[in-house]
Amino acid sequence: MGAGASRDLGGVGEDNATVVTSQRVRPGRDDDYRRWQEKTNQVVRDFDGFEGTELYPPTPGEVNEWVVVFRFSRVDQLTAWLESSARRELLDEGRPLFEGSPTQEILAGGTPARDVVTAVISHEVRPGRERDFMRWQDKVLAEQEKQSGFMGSELFKPVQGVQDRWVVVFRYDTREHLERWLDSEARKKLLMEGRQYFSSYDVRKIASAFSGWFRFGEGADKAGVPPNWKQAMSVVLALYPTVMVLNLTVGHDLDELGVPGYVGLFIGNVLSVSVLTWLLMPLVNRAFAFWLVPDRANSLRVHVLGAALVALCWLVFIVVFGLTTG
Repeated sequence: MGAGASRDLGGVGEDNATVVTSQRVRPGRDDDYRRWQEKTNQVVRDFDGFEGTELYPPTPGEVNEWVVVFRFSRVDQLTAWLESSARRELLDEGRPLFEGSPTQEILAGGTPARDVVTAVISHEVRPGRERDFMRWQDKVLAEQEKQSGFMGSELFKPVQGVQDRWVVVFRYDTREHLERWLDSEARKKLLMEGRQYFSSYDVRKIASAFSGWFRFGEGADKAGVPPNWKQAMSVVLALYPTVMVLNLTVGHDLDELGVPGYVGLFIGNVLSVSVLTWLLMPLVNRAFAFWLVPDRANSLRVHVLGAALVALCWLVFIVVFGLTTG
């Protein structure tokens, strides 16, 4: 299938099950939606096989569509959640928050769709054209492998009794590369050809929260990106000393000048993000590449060692700032 690409034709009974839910929230109801989603997250944690959930806010400038990912160990456990009375009650409660009905795609088996920028595309395949559709998907994949930043693709068959749609998940290293593919002439030509095999399709885009801060040179499209927990630990490692130093220097000077707190906070945020983006995160990436780059971090020992070193750095910073500010 080519470097970085994979095909997993998921079916009932395979390990791993994911549902990707897309919900268009009414204007002005974002805070209400967040509270409702947090309540939903609390309820789903009590169901057998639940492994985790992720919430992806809409990209600025795009339609107010929120994407939620629920992960379970098996399809039957995911189905039990989807068909439960608890979830139906939550959907009834949250219905006033949504424009239209939420849509969902169920992925059985395969690799969890949690890399940098992911597109989840569901297709209504015409009856009797399934084999043609799969051959057409092979042509799409062959074209995608020529694109900059392409990181892999998976094809999921319908789940009998649960979902009729075919779902394709593909990943790119940046949103720019993903958008370039989605808008490309090559894809438009392929879509025209594919209309023979499917009647409709939907596109959902999911972006990692810190994707712009984790780049590993020329091979980034092949090496992949760290899991979210490593990204978060690394960002805290760079963010904490940045905020402390700025508070002790720039923050103090702004207070002396009588700058209002809300303006000082804005200036501090601009400086913090700038320092992280162009100075500290590249340094952290290089220093912890053995732990952050997925191709290198291929053993439990490396995962544990890297996490311990980051935690040790946290402790050192806390002690240093405790002594200097105390």
